[in-house]
Amino acid sequence: MAKFKKDGGKETPAISTASLPDIVFMLLFFFMVSTTMREVELKVSNKLPQAVQVTKLEKKSLVSTIYVGKPKAQFQKNFGTEPVIQMNDQISSVSAVGSFIASEREARKEEDRNKMTVSLKADAATKMGIVTDIKQELRKASALKISYSVRKEVK
Repeated sequence: MAKFKKDGGKETPAISTASLPDIVFMLLFFFMVSTTMREVELKVSNKLPQAVQVTKLEKKSLVSTIYVGKPKAQFQKNFGTEPVIQMNDQISSVSAVGSFIASEREARKEEDRNKMTVSLKADAATKMGIVTDIKQELRKASALKISYSVRKEVK
């Protein structure tokens, strides 16, 4: 039988960390350039109602949001104090919901268009009349997946 002899004097060389800062800055730059921040300036008051059972949406990239509520103080001069609809960064009327859905569908990939969900973020003090009108317009636009945004009830 053969004997194996270990050479105890050899050690593995240390890993060079000279290029580590270059790699870190390259990754940082990549994520800064490729990440898009979607910020919508809310022009309506939006205190969501509470709910007991809450489920999260799986793919947030397929969600289009419609905000409903009274205009904030700086916008009440132009829009009044009655609840209005905000889609993206514009306050619109109920009749504009169909064109909003059409433009949101066009922005999606072909295979994702039928998976699109409309999220209604209605203020807790909003009357159901405007929500029903929005739902009727969504039905006309064939946007049948609707999610109501709420906040989880604190016990």
